[in-house]
Amino acid sequence: MKGLIELNFEIEVLLISFAISIILGMITIPILKKLKVGQIERDDGPASHLKKQGTPTMGGIIIIISMIIGTIATVIYLYATNQEELAQQLLPMLILTVGFGAIGFIDDYKKLVLKNTDGLKPTYKMLGLLVISVAYVLYLVEGLKLGTQTYIPIAKTYIVLPMYVYIPAAICVILATTNAINLTDGVDGLSSSISVIIITCLTVIAMLRGVLEISIFGSIVIGSILGFLIFNLHPAKVIMGDTGSLLIGGVISSVALYLKMPLILLVIALIPVIETLSVIMQVAYFKKTGKRIFKMAPLHHHFELSGWKENKVVVVFSVVTLVLCIIGLKII
Repeated sequence: MKGLIELNFEIEVLLISFAISIILGMITIPILKKLKVGQIERDDGPASHLKKQGTPTMGGIIIIISMIIGTIATVIYLYATNQEELAQQLLPMLILTVGFGAIGFIDDYKKLVLKNTDGLKPTYKMLGLLVISVAYVLYLVEGLKLGTQTYIPIAKTYIVLPMYVYIPAAICVILATTNAINLTDGVDGLSSSISVIIITCLTVIAMLRGVLEISIFGSIVIGSILGFLIFNLHPAKVIMGDTGSLLIGGVISSVALYLKMPLILLVIALIPVIETLSVIMQVAYFKKTGKRIFKMAPLHHHFELSGWKENKVVVVFSVVTLVLCIIGLKII
């Protein structure tokens, strides 16, 4: 009965966040249009993308604000119902993950509002992500005393890593995941669709493991992304930009680390992993031979140039991610 009550609560916060996100979308998109915060397309990209020029970007602020409102409302409710400890665990998760979105927002703001085509300098961008990553990992290890246990899927066992191995590895997981989600964001609805499936999988794992703070936080994030997705599906009325992609990458990696399951991302987040590898392979091969492996990288652009419509790319990649998440749930 207790589990059913908890599930009902998680469904409620998901639906509330979903509704908030939709309302924010209807308010925010006209403002972004008025500010002329439009997408800038690559000249060497798929020809079909040129019509996206000018589509309102920085839409990730819809997800961020929805998460903030949803989480704060949940925290107030938890305090009112004498669940202070649970409430206190949600706020640091919100602050740290929104920090990733803040880095993306600064980058988007400089590029799209201030018309600085370089945006935030890569060095500063990476430094900002690194600082937040270090803060989060230290919070897990020192603040929550979660230790350095790491779950090994398939083997279904934990190993304890030395601190000097775990901390750098955990930081690398965060940086790699944020970059991977960022690279996946190149087709209407692709990154948001794949990410919401991955986060749903992690939230289900949290439910199965009884990690209530993550199942609640995950539900808030799922609702926020689903509401945004209403406006992000092809043809997109808004694009998330780095504001959204870095935020979502931060959420996925931070939740996986909180659950002590970063290795599961190699399965359930295989699409973003492959997208990243396609870029690395393309650049390395081109530098060595002057030729390309793919028609264009990341991989989703290769399929577009091979004749796939955007909707097909999104559907196929999402279905593959769903299957991978089912496999992930099977092997934990």
